[in-house]
Amino acid sequence: MARVISRLAQSPAVHVAVGFLAMGGWAFYANAAHPMPKPVLAGLIQGALSGAITYVLKRSLDRLRARMARGRGWWFPPVIALACSISLLLGAHWLARTPEILRTISVPFSVASLYAIIYNFLMWRSEAR
Repeated sequence: MARVISRLAQSPAVHVAVGFLAMGGWAFYANAAHPMPKPVLAGLIQGALSGAITYVLKRSLDRLRARMARGRGWWFPPVIALACSISLLLGAHWLARTPEILRTISVPFSVASLYAIIYNFLMWRSEAR
């Protein structure tokens, strides 16, 4: 059983699915006061974006960090990745006319920001040794 859980935890597909369900569910909740199908559309859009961002974020941080000078490698990759992430989230929800854009993206962007900053710093520090 532990081996199965370990394999699932390492699977990119599981991470994408969890991102889709968790953040899509949040977006549905954040827009629930508006008439249907607005909450459903917001949930599907945010779920798809969160799944894609989850998949791409780690890879882009690793590639950017490898290309940076030692001093900038700990802070610049998350700034670039998160700037792209916020632009994508705002643009997609604006185009879809999501009623509660800021509320919809607040939790997903906060989680992605914490992950990007902590993960990148820990990897940068371990590579610097």
